[in-house]
Amino acid sequence: MAQTKPGHRSFPHAGHLPAQILKDIVRNKYLYVMLTPVLAYFLVFQYIPMYGAIIAFKEFNPRLGIHGSAWVGLEHFKDFFGGMYFWRVLKNTLMISLYDLVFGFPAPLVLALLLNEVKNSLFKRAVQTVTYLPHFISIVVICGILKDFTNSDGVINDIIAFFGGERMTMLLEPSLFRTIFVSSNIWQHIGWGTIIYLAALSAIDPEQYEACKIDGGGRWKQMLHVTLPGLLPVIVILLILDIGRIMSVGFEKIILLYNPTTYVTADVISSYVYRIGLQDFQFSFSSAVGLFNSVINFALVIGSNWLSRRLNNTSLW
Repeated sequence: MAQTKPGHRSFPHAGHLPAQILKDIVRNKYLYVMLTPVLAYFLVFQYIPMYGAIIAFKEFNPRLGIHGSAWVGLEHFKDFFGGMYFWRVLKNTLMISLYDLVFGFPAPLVLALLLNEVKNSLFKRAVQTVTYLPHFISIVVICGILKDFTNSDGVINDIIAFFGGERMTMLLEPSLFRTIFVSSNIWQHIGWGTIIYLAALSAIDPEQYEACKIDGGGRWKQMLHVTLPGLLPVIVILLILDIGRIMSVGFEKIILLYNPTTYVTADVISSYVYRIGLQDFQFSFSSAVGLFNSVINFALVIGSNWLSRRLNNTSLW
């Protein structure tokens, strides 16, 4: 009779897997019940709609349906790549995303590090509350506030005029759109982004700070040699996720803020898809553009995850 070697882990036979899965479901039935809505959401709104991506390769006609529409292959992709707006929307998407990544990604980290140094708990909670609030305000309300503030008679222009500058309607200036968009994103999400970093900071062993103090390290040295290394895995994971969203500038805020005079710097892939697909009813063409966008994002996630795993052994999978 064969004996299992010490240290050798035996795995169940494949035929026993269904019974073990059923047993696990019965044992953890409440956890699976809690998981059901999440699985249903992703199934209904994320995976099932993937089937509709096939219309990117067809001349979709709602009357004929997906199966009845004529197959055109890569024709819509060729039209997009050779179109007059391709380089404009690609450039705008990359520029806004890179600005958001360069300036917006470090902002919650810096705020979390600053809050970690605050000893007055009342002041700390007040700052956290004030910075969290914009995240819960409707994007429509946020855009309305931005329009009011940046109008020629808004508060920002009042400040500019006070110092001798000229008033202007800022959202009509193409050169200012990206600055307004990215800075308002930072203001809106900086507080919410600190939650993850503050949670990670609470998991750092206090004995590491004590050891750094014994070695003569001040607050700056403790942050460099204890805090930042402790946050590094979280920073890398969030950076990978942000890189994977470089091509996905949300169209909601764009279409609420931009106008034809600022298309040259504000029109991005998602807003272009919205106009072409829903306003001009070119469903197949807009699906091709959206599919191209998704493939690029997928490749960026895979590439950044692979690079991170090679450089510091930290990755999403």
